Amino acid sequence: MSDAPVSSASSATAALAVGATKIYGEGDTEVRALDGIDAYFERGKFTAIMGPSGSGKSTLMHCLAGLDTLSGGQVFIGATDLSSLSERDLTLLRRDKVGFVFQAFNLVPTLSALENITLPMDLAGNDPDDAWLNEVIDTVGLADRMSHLPSELSGGQQQRVAVSRALASRPEIIFADEPTGNLDSTSGNEILQFMRDAVDLMGQTIVMVTHDPLAAAFADRVIFLADGKVVDELLDPTAEQVLDQMKQLH
Repeated sequence: MSDAPVSSASSATAALAVGATKIYGEGDTEVRALDGIDAYFERGKFTAIMGPSGSGKSTLMHCLAGLDTLSGGQVFIGATDLSSLSERDLTLLRRDKVGFVFQAFNLVPTLSALENITLPMDLAGNDPDDAWLNEVIDTVGLADRMSHLPSELSGGQQQRVAVSRALASRPEIIFADEPTGNLDSTSGNEILQFMRDAVDLMGQTIVMVTHDPLAAAFADRVIFLADGKVVDELLDPTAEQVLDQMKQLH
Protein backbone atom coordinates (compact mmCIF):
# COMPACT_ATOMS: atom_id res chain seq x y z
CA MET A 1 0.00 0.00 0.00
CA SER A 2 2.82 2.38 0.80
CA ASP A 3 4.22 2.12 -2.71
CA ALA A 4 1.09 2.72 -4.78
CA PRO A 5 2.55 3.68 -8.15
CA VAL A 6 1.32 6.57 -10.24
CA SER A 7 0.61 4.04 -13.00
CA SER A 8 -2.15 2.58 -10.83
CA ALA A 9 -4.22 5.66 -11.71
CA SER A 10 -5.97 3.20 -13.99
CA SER A 11 -9.55 2.47 -14.88
CA ALA A 12 -9.86 0.49 -11.63
CA THR A 13 -8.78 3.47 -9.51
CA ALA A 14 -11.23 6.29 -8.88
CA ALA A 15 -8.84 8.39 -6.79
CA LEU A 16 -5.18 8.14 -5.88
CA ALA A 17 -2.76 9.94 -3.56
CA VAL A 18 0.97 9.68 -4.25
CA GLY A 19 3.33 11.14 -1.65
CA ALA A 20 0.56 13.49 -0.58
CA THR A 21 1.94 16.08 1.82
CA LYS A 22 0.14 19.01 3.44
CA ILE A 23 2.02 21.40 5.70
CA TYR A 24 0.49 24.24 7.69
CA GLY A 25 2.69 26.95 9.18
CA GLU A 26 6.49 26.93 9.21
CA GLY A 27 9.40 26.67 11.59
CA ASP A 28 8.37 25.96 15.17
CA THR A 29 4.67 26.15 14.27
CA GLU A 30 4.87 23.74 11.32
CA VAL A 31 2.21 21.05 11.29
CA ARG A 32 2.35 18.13 8.83
CA ALA A 33 -1.32 17.32 8.39
CA LEU A 34 -0.41 14.82 5.64
CA ASP A 35 3.06 13.28 5.71
CA GLY A 36 3.74 11.60 2.36
CA ILE A 37 0.56 9.55 2.05
CA ASP A 38 0.17 6.92 -0.68
CA ALA A 39 -3.39 5.65 -0.94
CA TYR A 40 -5.71 4.36 -3.64
CA PHE A 41 -9.50 4.26 -3.79
CA GLU A 42 -11.07 1.61 -6.01
CA ARG A 43 -13.81 2.36 -8.49
CA GLY A 44 -17.16 0.85 -7.56
CA LYS A 45 -16.16 0.40 -3.91
CA PHE A 46 -17.08 2.02 -0.59
CA THR A 47 -13.96 3.10 1.35
CA ALA A 48 -13.93 4.61 4.84
CA ILE A 49 -11.10 6.79 6.18
CA MET A 50 -10.64 6.69 9.96
CA GLY A 51 -8.17 7.91 12.53
CA PRO A 52 -7.89 9.86 15.77
CA SER A 53 -8.70 13.56 15.82
CA GLY A 54 -5.92 15.41 14.03
CA SER A 55 -4.78 12.34 12.07
CA GLY A 56 -5.32 14.09 8.73
CA LYS A 57 -8.39 12.22 7.51
CA SER A 58 -10.49 15.28 6.58
CA THR A 59 -7.44 17.01 5.09
CA LEU A 60 -6.79 13.97 2.91
CA MET A 61 -10.38 13.91 1.71
CA HIS A 62 -10.41 17.66 0.98
CA CYS A 63 -7.19 17.34 -1.04
CA LEU A 64 -8.47 14.30 -2.94
CA ALA A 65 -11.66 16.19 -3.75
CA GLY A 66 -9.84 19.30 -4.96
CA LEU A 67 -11.21 21.43 -2.12
CA ASP A 68 -7.68 22.01 -0.78
CA THR A 69 -4.23 21.90 -2.37
CA LEU A 70 -1.21 19.81 -1.42
CA SER A 71 2.14 21.15 -0.30
CA GLY A 72 3.79 18.23 -2.11
CA GLY A 73 2.94 15.01 -3.94
CA GLN A 74 0.03 14.38 -6.25
CA VAL A 75 -3.63 13.45 -6.13
CA PHE A 76 -5.60 12.05 -9.03
CA ILE A 77 -9.28 11.76 -9.83
CA GLY A 78 -9.27 8.95 -12.36
CA ALA A 79 -6.18 9.66 -14.49
CA THR A 80 -6.33 13.44 -13.94
CA ASP A 81 -3.59 14.98 -11.80
CA LEU A 82 -5.40 17.75 -9.90
CA SER A 83 -2.20 19.78 -9.47
CA SER A 84 -2.01 20.14 -13.28
CA LEU A 85 -5.37 21.89 -13.49
CA SER A 86 -6.12 25.59 -13.58
CA GLU A 87 -8.57 26.90 -10.98
CA ARG A 88 -11.31 26.96 -13.62
CA ASP A 89 -10.62 23.39 -14.76
CA LEU A 90 -10.52 22.24 -11.14
CA THR A 91 -13.92 23.86 -10.57
CA LEU A 92 -15.30 22.08 -13.64
CA LEU A 93 -13.87 18.75 -12.50
CA ARG A 94 -15.46 19.13 -9.06
CA ARG A 95 -18.75 20.02 -10.71
CA ASP A 96 -18.78 17.27 -13.31
CA LYS A 97 -16.94 14.34 -11.73
CA VAL A 98 -17.21 14.69 -7.96
CA GLY A 99 -20.17 14.48 -5.58
CA PHE A 100 -20.13 15.77 -2.00
CA VAL A 101 -22.09 14.88 1.13
CA PHE A 102 -21.35 16.79 4.31
CA GLN A 103 -22.40 16.47 7.95
CA ALA A 104 -24.50 19.61 7.52
CA PHE A 105 -27.08 18.77 4.87
CA ASN A 106 -26.38 21.99 2.91
CA LEU A 107 -29.83 22.11 1.32
CA VAL A 108 -31.28 25.36 -0.02
CA PRO A 109 -34.25 26.05 2.30
CA THR A 110 -36.41 27.74 -0.36
CA LEU A 111 -36.11 24.88 -2.87
CA SER A 112 -38.09 21.64 -2.90
CA ALA A 113 -36.39 18.29 -2.38
CA LEU A 114 -36.39 17.66 -6.14
CA GLU A 115 -35.03 21.15 -6.90
CA ASN A 116 -32.24 20.59 -4.36
CA ILE A 117 -31.35 17.27 -6.01
CA THR A 118 -31.12 18.74 -9.51
CA LEU A 119 -29.57 22.09 -8.44
CA PRO A 120 -25.93 21.27 -9.38
CA MET A 121 -27.02 20.12 -12.83
CA ASP A 122 -29.27 23.16 -13.23
CA LEU A 123 -26.37 25.48 -12.36
CA ALA A 124 -24.16 23.66 -14.86
CA GLY A 125 -26.81 23.93 -17.56
CA ASN A 126 -27.08 20.14 -17.83
CA ASP A 127 -30.31 18.20 -18.23
CA PRO A 128 -30.71 15.35 -15.75
CA ASP A 129 -30.97 11.79 -17.02
CA ASP A 130 -34.62 11.25 -16.09
CA ALA A 131 -34.39 7.45 -15.89
CA TRP A 132 -31.36 7.66 -13.60
CA LEU A 133 -32.90 10.45 -11.53
CA ASN A 134 -36.05 8.38 -11.00
CA GLU A 135 -33.93 5.37 -10.01
CA VAL A 136 -32.08 7.47 -7.44
CA ILE A 137 -35.33 8.89 -6.03
CA ASP A 138 -36.91 5.43 -5.88
CA THR A 139 -33.84 3.92 -4.22
CA VAL A 140 -33.74 6.67 -1.62
CA GLY A 141 -37.43 6.11 -0.90
CA LEU A 142 -38.52 9.74 -1.14
CA ALA A 143 -40.71 9.73 -4.25
CA ASP A 144 -43.66 11.08 -2.26
CA ARG A 145 -41.60 13.89 -0.67
CA MET A 146 -40.10 15.53 -3.74
CA SER A 147 -42.29 18.65 -3.55
CA HIS A 148 -41.52 19.23 0.15
CA LEU A 149 -39.18 21.94 1.42
CA PRO A 150 -36.24 20.87 3.63
CA SER A 151 -38.05 22.27 6.70
CA GLU A 152 -40.85 19.78 6.02
CA LEU A 153 -38.47 16.80 6.08
CA SER A 154 -36.83 14.96 8.96
CA GLY A 155 -33.06 15.12 9.40
CA GLY A 156 -32.69 11.66 7.92
CA GLN A 157 -34.84 12.60 4.93
CA GLN A 158 -32.83 15.81 4.39
CA GLN A 159 -29.58 13.85 4.34
CA ARG A 160 -31.12 11.36 1.89
CA VAL A 161 -31.90 14.32 -0.37
CA ALA A 162 -28.27 15.45 0.00
CA VAL A 163 -26.98 11.97 -0.92
CA SER A 164 -29.40 11.88 -3.87
CA ARG A 165 -28.07 15.26 -5.03
CA ALA A 166 -24.54 13.80 -4.99
CA LEU A 167 -25.68 10.74 -6.95
CA ALA A 168 -27.94 12.46 -9.47
CA SER A 169 -25.19 13.66 -11.83
CA ARG A 170 -23.51 10.22 -11.84
CA PRO A 171 -20.16 11.51 -10.58
CA GLU A 172 -17.03 9.42 -10.83
CA ILE A 173 -16.64 9.56 -7.07
CA ILE A 174 -18.58 10.79 -4.02
CA PHE A 175 -16.80 12.15 -0.95
CA ALA A 176 -18.80 12.01 2.28
CA ASP A 177 -17.54 13.83 5.39
CA GLU A 178 -19.20 12.43 8.54
CA PRO A 179 -22.52 12.11 6.65
CA THR A 180 -24.38 10.66 9.64
CA GLY A 181 -22.85 12.98 12.26
CA ASN A 182 -26.05 15.00 12.77
CA LEU A 183 -28.45 12.03 12.70
CA ASP A 184 -29.89 9.61 15.24
CA SER A 185 -28.77 6.00 14.88
CA THR A 186 -31.87 4.87 12.98
CA SER A 187 -31.66 7.67 10.40
CA GLY A 188 -27.89 7.25 10.20
CA ASN A 189 -28.22 3.56 9.41
CA GLU A 190 -30.75 4.38 6.68
CA ILE A 191 -28.24 6.75 5.05
CA LEU A 192 -25.39 4.26 5.33
CA GLN A 193 -27.52 1.48 3.85
CA PHE A 194 -28.54 3.78 1.00
CA MET A 195 -24.87 4.58 0.34
CA ARG A 196 -24.08 0.86 0.46
CA ASP A 197 -26.90 0.21 -2.04
CA ALA A 198 -25.60 3.01 -4.29
CA VAL A 199 -22.29 1.16 -4.51
CA ASP A 200 -23.77 -2.34 -4.88
CA LEU A 201 -26.72 -1.55 -7.15
CA MET A 202 -25.59 1.57 -9.01
CA GLY A 203 -21.83 1.02 -9.24
CA GLN A 204 -21.09 4.27 -7.39
CA THR A 205 -17.70 4.95 -5.77
CA ILE A 206 -17.82 6.43 -2.26
CA VAL A 207 -15.06 7.63 0.06
CA MET A 208 -16.29 8.47 3.56
CA VAL A 209 -14.53 10.07 6.51
CA THR A 210 -16.04 8.87 9.78
CA HIS A 211 -15.16 8.38 13.44
CA ASP A 212 -17.93 5.81 13.94
CA PRO A 213 -16.95 2.09 13.79
CA LEU A 214 -20.56 1.14 13.05
CA ALA A 215 -20.56 3.46 10.03
CA ALA A 216 -17.18 2.16 8.85
CA ALA A 217 -18.53 -1.40 8.93
CA PHE A 218 -20.75 -0.54 5.93
CA ALA A 219 -17.61 -0.01 3.83
CA ASP A 220 -15.71 -2.54 1.73
CA ARG A 221 -12.43 -1.28 3.12
CA VAL A 222 -11.20 0.99 5.91
CA ILE A 223 -7.88 2.82 5.83
CA PHE A 224 -6.52 4.15 9.11
CA LEU A 225 -4.52 7.35 9.47
CA ALA A 226 -2.35 8.49 12.38
CA ASP A 227 -0.13 11.59 12.44
CA GLY A 228 -0.68 12.21 8.74
CA LYS A 229 0.32 8.71 7.62
CA VAL A 230 -1.58 5.61 6.52
CA VAL A 231 -0.87 3.03 9.22
CA ASP A 232 -3.24 0.15 8.47
CA GLU A 233 -6.27 -1.05 6.52
CA LEU A 234 -9.08 -3.56 6.95
CA LEU A 235 -11.02 -5.35 4.22
CA ASP A 236 -14.68 -6.35 4.77
CA PRO A 237 -14.52 -4.77 8.23
CA THR A 238 -16.77 -5.46 11.18
CA ALA A 239 -17.54 -2.76 13.75
CA GLU A 240 -15.63 -4.80 16.37
CA GLN A 241 -12.50 -5.00 14.20
CA VAL A 242 -12.65 -1.27 13.50
CA LEU A 243 -13.12 -0.46 17.19
CA ASP A 244 -10.16 -2.64 18.15
CA GLN A 245 -7.98 -0.93 15.57
CA MET A 246 -9.04 2.54 16.72
CA LYS A 247 -8.23 1.64 20.34
CA GLN A 248 -4.71 0.72 19.25
CA LEU A 249 -4.30 4.03 17.42
CA HIS A 250 -5.48 5.99 20.45
